[in-house]
Amino acid sequence: MKILYGVVGEGMGHAIRSQVVIKKLLEMGHEVKIVVSGRAYEFLKKSFEGVDKIWGLTMVMEDNEIQIKETALEVLKNSLEGLPENIKKYFKLTKKFEPDCVISDFETWSALYGYNNRIPVISIDNMQIIRRCWHPDEILRGRHKEWNLAKSVIKSKIPTANHYFITTFFQAKIKKEKTTLVPPILRNEIINAKTSEKDHILVYQTSETFKDLPEILKKFSDIPFKIYGLRRNLETEVKEDNLTFCPFSEKTFIEDLASAKGVIGSAGFTLVGEAVYLGKPYLATPVKGQFEQIINGRYLEYLGYGMQDENLDEFSIKYFIKSIEEFRRNLLSYPKKDNSELFEKLEKLLNSL
Repeated sequence: MKILYGVVGEGMGHAIRSQVVIKKLLEMGHEVKIVVSGRAYEFLKKSFEGVDKIWGLTMVMEDNEIQIKETALEVLKNSLEGLPENIKKYFKLTKKFEPDCVISDFETWSALYGYNNRIPVISIDNMQIIRRCWHPDEILRGRHKEWNLAKSVIKSKIPTANHYFITTFFQAKIKKEKTTLVPPILRNEIINAKTSEKDHILVYQTSETFKDLPEILKKFSDIPFKIYGLRRNLETEVKEDNLTFCPFSEKTFIEDLASAKGVIGSAGFTLVGEAVYLGKPYLATPVKGQFEQIINGRYLEYLGYGMQDENLDEFSIKYFIKSIEEFRRNLLSYPKKDNSELFEKLEKLLNSL
């Protein structure tokens, strides 16, 4: 089967899990054409041939918060060039590739191609859980306006599909048909990682909002912190008191994650899913205005796997450290599963199309 696979470029988690699914599709014998926007293009073209870059939405961030007005202006400015270019590329696809099916990881243009050409569209992402499932009052309390807005945005991205596979580290009651919940899609490096519990806490933070975080962490002088993201372009480790600033290496990062006592990081789905799978307590810092991250942080607290704090101060870190053992015990009940459930159901669906 010829499959057009669209990947949204905002946030690297979409690209990381799409890489896993695309490799499996190729192993199954399918022919896959990849279209992707943003930073995800550079990531995926290292693994696959013939990856096409398209224009996509870019978020403008400031102080760990999405700037709605600035984002809208950025979209309008870039769309003047981006939209005509996307249309050209999809006309070329019609002539050369002629896909039998579209799989979209929250990528709108590939789904539109499917609608316009009357071919099946399959959605594989984590975002759809916001609009296709019910959530407890404890998760939505005080956030109903944001929830309704998020549902509208998500519906506009992929309004309809033949089926929705939703990756999730928590369970929720499904309210719409053609919906299947599956465990987080994990890289083999995570599935095969040997877990242990050393003294360090892993910190992954790229937002400039948290530039004062190192000084806060130094106050916990008896705990070593391995920090990724705050200092970019490092070539070697830099040590300051109890802090180690690390250059990014996928191998070293996974080793540090698998051996960490706990994790402090954004509430992006991929890292949260990997940490929960490895049994690591998590202190999440959701991006303000990004409901998907807010809901991830709230479910971490709700399930007792960790906690959240949008501002991240000394007191929340102190409470997190104090509660790590409790969170770790709660994580023992988490059902660790690999990708086989999704792959089996996806293969069955593709065969039925």
